Amino acid sequence: MILDLTQVPYIDSAGLGSLVGAYISRQKAGHRVVLAGVNRRVLRVFEITKVEPLFLIFPNVCEALDALTGAAEA
Repeated sequence: MILDLTQVPYIDSAGLGSLVGAYISRQKAGHRVVLAGVNRRVLRVFEITKVEPLFLIFPNVCEALDALTGAAEA
């Protein structure tokens, strides 16, 4: 699952909880949650709360798709 956060200027505890919930449900299914377009402010919240390692994070959706497609073909 790729979530495009390009238009997300900030994240609060409810948003963070939703992302962690998505991570848990996808992890149980053997999948990852991929984030694209995360700005510095949101990334800082991930770092402070120590959830950054849970997600694959890419600068934009195109790079996320390229990385995931390349990984699937390898």
